[in-house]
Amino acid sequence: MEAVFYAQNVRTAFKLGAVRGVVMLAAQSAGLPVVEHSATEIKLAVTGYGRASKESVQKMVKIALALTETPYPDDASDALAAAICHLNTEKLRAQVKASYEAQTASRR
Repeated sequence: MEAVFYAQNVRTAFKLGAVRGVVMLAAQSAGLPVVEHSATEIKLAVTGYGRASKESVQKMVKIALALTETPYPDDASDALAAAICHLNTEKLRAQVKASYEAQTASRR
């Protein structure tokens, strides 16, 4: 889930908060973890640049997933970018953990 840090419109902020709450409750009810990544972190993971444009993110999502068309609407590419970021982050965490555990075991 993309971490929200700013909303210009109060009504939009309240609606977004309500939707996020429902999504978090649904995930928890299904036994799924909820992880937040900032927009900068997502853009960096997908494009290599944390301040990349929406168009750059869309292009890289299309390339990364070998899609024939750009995901539309923008929200779809944003969601896919967040998923790509999360999968890469979790893969890296697992690799670091395995490396740490192997080093710790070899020191015993």
